[in-house]
Amino acid sequence: MQITFAKILPIAAAVALVTACGKKEEKPAETAASAPAAAMAPAGGGEVVVKIGHAAPLTGGIAHLGKDNENGARLAVEEVNKTGLEIGGKKIKLELVGEDDAGDPKTGTAVAQKLVDEKVVAVVGHLNSGVSIPASKIYSDAGIVQISPSSTNPDYTKQGFKTTFRVVATDAQQGPALANYASKSLHAKTVAIVDDATAYGKGLADEFEKTAKASGVNVVAREATNDKATDFKAILTKIKGKKPDVIMYGGMDATGGPFAKQAKELGIPAKIVGGDGVCTDKVAELAGDAVSNIICSEAGLALSKMEQGADFDKRYQARFNTPVQIYAPFTYDAVMVIVDAMKRANSTDAAAILAEMPKTNYKGLIGNIAFDEKGDMKEGTITLYEYKDKKKTVLDVVKM
Repeated sequence: MQITFAKILPIAAAVALVTACGKKEEKPAETAASAPAAAMAPAGGGEVVVKIGHAAPLTGGIAHLGKDNENGARLAVEEVNKTGLEIGGKKIKLELVGEDDAGDPKTGTAVAQKLVDEKVVAVVGHLNSGVSIPASKIYSDAGIVQISPSSTNPDYTKQGFKTTFRVVATDAQQGPALANYASKSLHAKTVAIVDDATAYGKGLADEFEKTAKASGVNVVAREATNDKATDFKAILTKIKGKKPDVIMYGGMDATGGPFAKQAKELGIPAKIVGGDGVCTDKVAELAGDAVSNIICSEAGLALSKMEQGADFDKRYQARFNTPVQIYAPFTYDAVMVIVDAMKRANSTDAAAILAEMPKTNYKGLIGNIAFDEKGDMKEGTITLYEYKDKKKTVLDVVKM
């Protein structure tokens, strides 16, 4: 997911530098029991503070999604601390270091460096692919694990960085799922494609277009807007003359909602399909009655289809007094995967955590989590939705 698209550990204030390059060829990774005193800052009562970073847009048009991601990570940290965590004979207290990347690549790289300087041992983030991709080099150079809960652009994990992981399916899976639904279920013969010119929106639109064309669907228009746009009338008027059966929109709810609303105002009957950036509760507010014309996807299992989804939703709402938007369960699991790697390594050292990540086989809220050689999920799931009475309703679940 993303807009310009993305979200999101050293040890307390005095935590020593964990590793700058992720390589300690002649010395074994230090455990919590054996690390130098400077690397193990007590929090009081003999506890050692271990920092986990989180980065997402907490301001701007998709701040609601960024806060949802941060809340999921925060709930995981709080629950681990409540249960108690011991690594290498030391009591560990996790601390979530949350940063606002504003959904902006330049801000995101500055935030990434700030988290590295904060001596975090791993990072959950970023929300947007367009932010996760440039930030990933900074984490790679520092030897720090980065797990994105929502960045779906395939390029994110194609850079060859050993530090880069994600817990969602990719647009190489999401785009085809949407295109197949358009051609097979909506029986579309013609489509128009519009994207917001971000790494996420354009990437998703490209994947959709490839599958649509391969399925014999005629692409009658390909247009681009931007992630700050509010007026789509010119593009939509041009598209209206092409009379497409379906319009694919690659972007976020902040623009996707108004896009759908203005399409209805112009009398365009075509169904509008979009990815996870559009697939939120807020899009119903932004699109108004036009939301009934939207079909969208999420790059993962629906909360209602998760085995422990109802229980998570109850705990989440009790803690934050707001419903889950989309990817809070994914950020929750990302934190738990990091903790699982710590346990297996018997260490809070960033290099030791990184070394355990490829071996991950963790049963989480979102299902079984295991990574391929690039850091992508071995088992991808796409969930398709429609809106009934302005409420998201599951249409189909596609295993990829």
